Amino acid sequence: MPGTSRMPVSLRQSIDSVKRSRPRNPMQVLNLNVDLIRNIVFFLFLLRWTRRALWKLKGRGLFGTLFELFTDARRILYGYFLRLPGVRTKVRAQIDDALTKMQAKMIPAGQTRYLSLPKEGWTEEAVRKELEALATMDHTRWEDGYVSGAVYSGEDELLKLQTEAYGKFTVANPIHPDVFPGVRKMEAEVVAMVLSLFNAPPGAAGVSTSGGTESILMAILSARQKAYHERGVTEPEMIIPETAHTAFRKAAEYFKIKLHLVACPAPTYQVDTKRVARLINRNTIMLVGSAPNFPHGIIDDISTLSKLALRKKIPLHVDCCLGSFLVPFLDKAGFDSQPFDFRLKGVTSISCDTHKYGFAPKGNSTVLYRTAELRSYQYFVDPSWSGGVYASPGIAGSRPGALIAACWASLMSVGEEGYLKSCTQIVGATKKLAEHIRSHPTLQQELEILGNPLVSVLAFQARGDLNIYDIADGMSSRGWHLNALQNPPAIHVAVTAPVAKNWERLAQDLEGVVEEEREKERVRQVEALKMGTSGKTGKQKAAGDTAALYGVAGSLPNKSVVVDLARGFLDLLYKA
Repeated sequence: MPGTSRMPVSLRQSIDSVKRSRPRNPMQVLNLNVDLIRNIVFFLFLLRWTRRALWKLKGRGLFGTLFELFTDARRILYGYFLRLPGVRTKVRAQIDDALTKMQAKMIPAGQTRYLSLPKEGWTEEAVRKELEALATMDHTRWEDGYVSGAVYSGEDELLKLQTEAYGKFTVANPIHPDVFPGVRKMEAEVVAMVLSLFNAPPGAAGVSTSGGTESILMAILSARQKAYHERGVTEPEMIIPETAHTAFRKAAEYFKIKLHLVACPAPTYQVDTKRVARLINRNTIMLVGSAPNFPHGIIDDISTLSKLALRKKIPLHVDCCLGSFLVPFLDKAGFDSQPFDFRLKGVTSISCDTHKYGFAPKGNSTVLYRTAELRSYQYFVDPSWSGGVYASPGIAGSRPGALIAACWASLMSVGEEGYLKSCTQIVGATKKLAEHIRSHPTLQQELEILGNPLVSVLAFQARGDLNIYDIADGMSSRGWHLNALQNPPAIHVAVTAPVAKNWERLAQDLEGVVEEEREKERVRQVEALKMGTSGKTGKQKAAGDTAALYGVAGSLPNKSVVVDLARGFLDLLYKA
């Protein structure tokens, strides 16, 4: 027919074939797509958990992974057990009893309490009189060197200078640098001085904070943001020694970071760097080391961690909050030391408390970065707020400029020679106390110092049948405020300037308490023999206040009892 052409047979057959293969029901296409999506989702789910399982096996090994699963199951099952009606009632009664005892100690009866504003303001004389009464309330005599840590200097002349500096800048707020330029200048100079102390390279930067916890939180936030922006990490993980400060655990909870705790085994009590290496994966945002750690006063192997961080291209944070202004002066003072600061190329951030051995007032710390770029990751900037463009270097907005002024005054007043002298005095006293424990006939037989502490913290545990928590309570009864530890059970003393002047009295009281506990143990064994039981039944069960938290509740598979007790204690802090 004119105007038409015949379709080739082969093409017509192909079209017919396509028509025949086309699904007659549109729902078949939908089902096909749903099945495809479901298979893809299942594959991604399987891939995700397979990868996690392989990382776990690589990091912990087969037996370590199985042990973790057993521990988690045991903890969960014990939690259900504690919720049983009869058990829950009994546990609650024990917690309430412990809290009642705490309240009696913390909030003495008979005190006048002010629960609302006075109708008319008090006179200055009345306020001063009440302040004096509050300052002289019965307390552990830190002034005489009976408190581990807490107050690091306490020298009268320095306290007067700090008070004067505080008074000059009472209303100052660093959030307004144009209004308070002097505070801005002092804060920048404090950070620069601390950077210099830790051998920071050119281009390094830092920020002042309210304390060691905030410094650690900011360093972790910086690492998390860096990993997110530069590597696209959305499920961050962090590897820390089990002895690292608990602020790292707080940061992991706040910032939703998976935490890997690495053992610090005897005899060195340093973090196991081989285990650290096995735990690293593509989600790792930070490695951590302490110089020294809080529990045992041990400096981790920062050199090996630095090499590992460089090889894996992961930030390494060194916590020097407790080492503060002591560790930088160990070499100059003639004491043993280990590399820990920015001279190690893998160290990317350091936290240092100026309010510890820098002798500044409480509420002062610094976080230091190898580069200004790392610091910028902790900044907060909001360009769209209706109140105007808002920017702050850290968590806080308004901050007390008076504390910065008092910190600056402290650093300028003490100076390098003063800090070198204090290092010699404090670390020297710590080593004398350690030597006394190692050489005294009774103490060397009953106590063992953990690891090789190089700075100001000395931790020791019981060797034989004595319970270390009974020793802690015995020292408390003699007026000492020491720190009880767990995992393993131990006591530590953080030697400060006041304690350094009183270390011999500490050693004498420790001798007396250990002798008393040895005598109690002898009596217990004699009574056990009279009753026909073995006199050697392992460490006796401690019965004092310290044991109530560490010796009993602290050993439970599920820590809910300890958590409830701690929360009750925190509530008491705000009970008027």
